[in-house]
Amino acid sequence: MAEKFTVTFESLPKNLDELKALPEASLSEPQFAAALFVAAVSRFPEDRAAAFEMIDFLRGPRPLSEYDKSFIKDRFMDADYVPRSYFAGSSPENKYTPTEPYTITFETNPYSYENEGYVKLWCRSSGADNPRDVVLRKQGSTGKYFLWEQHMLVGIRPCDDPWA
Repeated sequence: MAEKFTVTFESLPKNLDELKALPEASLSEPQFAAALFVAAVSRFPEDRAAAFEMIDFLRGPRPLSEYDKSFIKDRFMDADYVPRSYFAGSSPENKYTPTEPYTITFETNPYSYENEGYVKLWCRSSGADNPRDVVLRKQGSTGKYFLWEQHMLVGIRPCDDPWA
C-alpha cells in the first residue's frame, strides 16, 4: 500500500547552518533527507558552494565527488527551475514558482522497500508526466537516512516564457 509523506518548510535554507537548524535535519525519516535535498539543490543557482555543502551533509559519510558536482552543474546549464517544480503550487505557467510555505510530497510504492537498508521515494514534478525517484540509505549505527542516489534533476517542460 502506498504511503504519502508531506514535508513543509516556512523558508528554504540558504546555507548549511540554516539547514542544520531545521527539525528535518535529524534525518530520522527518509522523507526528511529527500525534502532537504530538494531544498538544498534549489539554492544552487544563487550559491553553488552552499548548495554543495548542504548536499554533502545529506550524503553523510559519502561526500560528493567531482563527477557528482559536475553532474549537478550540468543539470543547471539550461534551466534552474527543475528543483522548484517539486514544490506545491509550481507550474510551467507560473515559471515554477511554488506557493509558500514550501510543501513537498513523497510517495512509496510496492518497490520502495525492496532492498534492505534503502528506501526509494517518488515525487511528482509539476513539469513532468511521471514521478521521479530518490533513494535514501539508512545508516545502521545512527538510524539516520542519507541521500544515496537521485533521479530528480532531469529535464521537465520549459516555462511558458522563453526568457524565464
